[in-house]
Amino acid sequence: MPITRIAIPERRFNAWQSKISEALQQSLESCFSVPANDCFQLFDRYGETDRVFDKHYLSGGESGRSEDLLVFQITAGRPRNIEQKQALYAALVERLHKSIGINPQDVMIVVTYTEPEDWSFGGGKVFHVADIPK
Repeated sequence: MPITRIAIPERRFNAWQSKISEALQQSLESCFSVPANDCFQLFDRYGETDRVFDKHYLSGGESGRSEDLLVFQITAGRPRNIEQKQALYAALVERLHKSIGINPQDVMIVVTYTEPEDWSFGGGKVFHVADIPK
């Protein structure tokens, strides 16, 4: 039951949004044990002067990051192990590189976890694990 905020350059939104959405969902399903109908994504569009980031800090490449930087903030309820996280990171970057041609150094992913009672899926009710459809 993750929810993901995706920070995307405004100039890339129309061309990239659907491909990013598809790559993210496929990666979550294949690597993070997310059911097919569990899709919650929020795209935050930013103009050129709305983001401040270091182009070289831990970028892993000599050329660093570009203005195409995408930031994925994934909030999930159930913790995953390091192998699942690494698989997600690699799969998402690979799918994005193939579908939109983004440089892998321009993809940043942050995963955080919450407890089930930190979620309400509607109706003002606390989420219970037993509510997950089988």
